[in-house]
Amino acid sequence: MSVAEDTSRRRGGRDARRALRAAPIPREQAAVKPGMIGGQYRPLSERDIQRIHEAALVLLENIGLSTVIPSCEEYLTSVGAIMGSDGRIRIPRAVVEDMVANANRDFILCGQDPQHDLSPHGSRVYFGTAGAAVHIAEPETNTYRESVLTDLYDAGRIVDTCDHIHFYQRSVVARDMEDPMDLDINTCYACISGTSKHVGTSFVEPHHLDEAFHMLHYVAGSEEAWRARPFVSMSCCFVVPPMKFAEDACRCLEVAVRGGMPVLLLAAGQAGATSPAALAGAVVQEVAECLAGLVYVNAIVPGAPCIMGPWPFVSDLRTGAMSGGSGEQALLTAACAQMGQFYKLSTGSAAGMSDSKMPDIQAGYEKGLTAGLAGVSGLNMVYESVGMHASLLGFCHESLLIDNDMIGAVNRNVRGIEVTDETLATAVITEVCMEGPGHFLGHSQTLDLMQTEYVYPKLGNRMSPKEWNEAEKPDIIENAIALKKEILSSHYPSHIDSATDAKIRERLDIKLPRRYMRP
Repeated sequence: MSVAEDTSRRRGGRDARRALRAAPIPREQAAVKPGMIGGQYRPLSERDIQRIHEAALVLLENIGLSTVIPSCEEYLTSVGAIMGSDGRIRIPRAVVEDMVANANRDFILCGQDPQHDLSPHGSRVYFGTAGAAVHIAEPETNTYRESVLTDLYDAGRIVDTCDHIHFYQRSVVARDMEDPMDLDINTCYACISGTSKHVGTSFVEPHHLDEAFHMLHYVAGSEEAWRARPFVSMSCCFVVPPMKFAEDACRCLEVAVRGGMPVLLLAAGQAGATSPAALAGAVVQEVAECLAGLVYVNAIVPGAPCIMGPWPFVSDLRTGAMSGGSGEQALLTAACAQMGQFYKLSTGSAAGMSDSKMPDIQAGYEKGLTAGLAGVSGLNMVYESVGMHASLLGFCHESLLIDNDMIGAVNRNVRGIEVTDETLATAVITEVCMEGPGHFLGHSQTLDLMQTEYVYPKLGNRMSPKEWNEAEKPDIIENAIALKKEILSSHYPSHIDSATDAKIRERLDIKLPRRYMRP
């Protein structure tokens, strides 16, 4: 064989492997998929968990919560809570235990497209967005600007294309919406129009939610169809830490629960500010507040779908500033995952929140650390895991794409290593060493496992230095900018048909222009 023939054969083999790797693969055969099973990382011992649980019950029974609206008092006292003369409502241990025992553990968080349905139970892990950033980070100019409604829709369109981002919760505040009603309705509309994945949003007034239900019923086909497959959940900060109900949020909570909308019960104390600086105490407080929310929801509608949302945030105690990318944040989030598993309740918390202002080295290590530990802890719903910067004040569309690569790698860690007779590969090693070429590059097992055992980044660069130089030194941020522009110029989801869209616009003041959505 000539040298030219040998070189051609090697090149042909490389080309074939590249083509195989690039070819689409069914989701069920992919190396990672939504809902991988975590739980490998457990920062709390079993005794620690019991002590946190007991301390949370003591808080609910002895201290309770204040600022109780009349309807909340009525619901809670109907199941055994006790309203005190000091204005605090206390929940006895037995009431909490009964509500935990009877909570809904089998609900699905639906997508508009059933292929995006989520089952947030046990140690299954899903990654998505969240937050209420008020700025957009623009890496192309290294600047910040105010976020607007089109940014929400654009983020949804990008999420819609990302294999490793499993749900889309409202990520920015549309600051061009001055009226609160416009803000709530248009936020919900932009999110559900941008992606057919499960959507999370929030509402500031109950009547805004009442109007949003009309829109959701239109999209679902009817109220009955919506209640059978609710594809939007409500993120509800129903408490103001420490241990106070948030009055307006509670009113929205009641409307959502009665309307069949799943609710994220979000308690977001900041350690050293609105929750104890002691990390264990921060977990205790958020668990207690979330358990109060669980009792509240089940008093409204027994078995209503809700997600336990202990989100203990971290302060840099030197300055008081939030530190979402810290090692302490990673620990707290993993501990909250363990508490959710202890109660066998669907649990969501926050990880992946960089304090860096742009997608840089700091952002990379902070996001990888916090999202990675959240994943291997088995947290069901990992909110804030992509796109977030500046301690939740900034959101970056390019980071969605970079972080999608990161979450793919994290999810591969969550999946772990399967040890079987086949994967131990003794027969393969024997064949290669005794009969074969002394390497595994062309072996059938290698080719078979290229896509089912390995995850490949779309933007991450694995070139050699020589290849990198010859390719004019490609930069991940420049590549993300280019990919963002490609997606936003071509991907216009059409899962909501024109007739339904017209019906929504006839009833509600939708600000997102049709021409922007369907050029």
